[in-house]
Amino acid sequence: MSEHILFLTGKLAEKQLRNILEKMQPEFSYTVHQLGLKVAALMTADMIQRRLTDTFGADRILVPGRCRGDLDVLSNTLGLPIDRGPEELKDLPQYFGKAAQKPDLSRYSVKIFAEITDAPNVSVEEVVNRAYYYKKNGADVIDIGCLPSTAFPHMEEIIRTLKQEGFMVSIDSLESSDLLRGGKAGADYMLSLHESTLWIADEVAATPIIIPEKHEDLASLDRAIKVLQARNRTFIVDPILDPLHFGFTQSIVRYHDVRKNHPEVEIMMGVGNITELTHADTAGMNALLLGICSELNINQILATEVSKHACRAIKEADLARRIMFASKEHDTLPKHIDPGLMSLHEIAPFPYSLEEIRELAGQITDPSFRIQTSAEGLHIFNRDGLHSATDPFDFFPKLHVENDGGHAFYLGVELARAEIAWQLGKRYTQDQALGWGCATDQTETTVDLHTFKPAGTTLQKK
Repeated sequence: MSEHILFLTGKLAEKQLRNILEKMQPEFSYTVHQLGLKVAALMTADMIQRRLTDTFGADRILVPGRCRGDLDVLSNTLGLPIDRGPEELKDLPQYFGKAAQKPDLSRYSVKIFAEITDAPNVSVEEVVNRAYYYKKNGADVIDIGCLPSTAFPHMEEIIRTLKQEGFMVSIDSLESSDLLRGGKAGADYMLSLHESTLWIADEVAATPIIIPEKHEDLASLDRAIKVLQARNRTFIVDPILDPLHFGFTQSIVRYHDVRKNHPEVEIMMGVGNITELTHADTAGMNALLLGICSELNINQILATEVSKHACRAIKEADLARRIMFASKEHDTLPKHIDPGLMSLHEIAPFPYSLEEIRELAGQITDPSFRIQTSAEGLHIFNRDGLHSATDPFDFFPKLHVENDGGHAFYLGVELARAEIAWQLGKRYTQDQALGWGCATDQTETTVDLHTFKPAGTTLQKK
């Protein structure tokens, strides 16, 4: 017997909800119940408890995505499971099609080494602070970057302190003395060794990360691999990723060749040579680079956040590795897994057409302004009519808020958000901050209707 779902909604959204469910032709049966309020997004758990007198034989209740309150308490009271649906009605088909298949993003295979560059010039306290920041964003190993011919008297203290704080640590230098000191101080990894400095691996327990003796010299890398394998020593190989126009494509070929010739070895990719040295948004770079890592079974990357434009590189790499793991595990394209790397654009930026917005505007009987976007531009409407434009300034003479500073300020903020969303192809929802994925540290917030919002405006989610 199929599941019977009770959909709770408001007056403005009822017709659209029925149309969407009819077109979906779902496998479940359903009842749509209008709860006696105009805007569905203003629904609360307490309101449902007061107004819902019949559950219509439902096995489950679905409420609007922005319904506030404790649904667990309400569920216990009604004796039925209650779920929040999507925030936009237009996303309902995707909600039912994808919800049961949502990938597990808690899993990944790539280990992130996050480098603290120029560490000789950084205090122990600041190194620890950065280490915790990197760990919060997904780093597994804190890499201590040395400087050539630069004294580093507090190296041992840094490593010991990080180890005491529970971090995995790598020491990063091309000078043998630095690597020896770091290894003896307790570093877990040391990079980078090559064929002529493999003797260092005999002196300390740290896992060596080996590079070619000379740039592009894979023969020396092959010999170093054989030496360490003969010693039954754990190691990681780094064929070196080069910047764009300085050998990038050929370096990808090198990674492919190393994997082909050594199917079982652990490999590292220093992704910072692309993210740091290319002035473009890093989220897409990380997606592509972690996709290459996934295809070639590269399970370590070295990431940095030196350039200002790369200030979220580790956080992006963390999400990218999880997306690629899920994609590979389920043998699917890396689509519809998580939107966090789509900072500037969205899969479905405009859920409503201009015609649908016009239909909604015709139902409004109060003075509160609703703001929505479509592919054609920005739209603001209330009982007095619908106005459309692509420039928010075109609206001002038509809204008659010249003598209401608070109201004008509110509408200005919302229309500015709407314009940005429309220009970029992002989803705009009135009274919500724009979503930027993992490009910011913001958490989703909504406007406090009583504190920040002027009289005469209401939350306009359907």
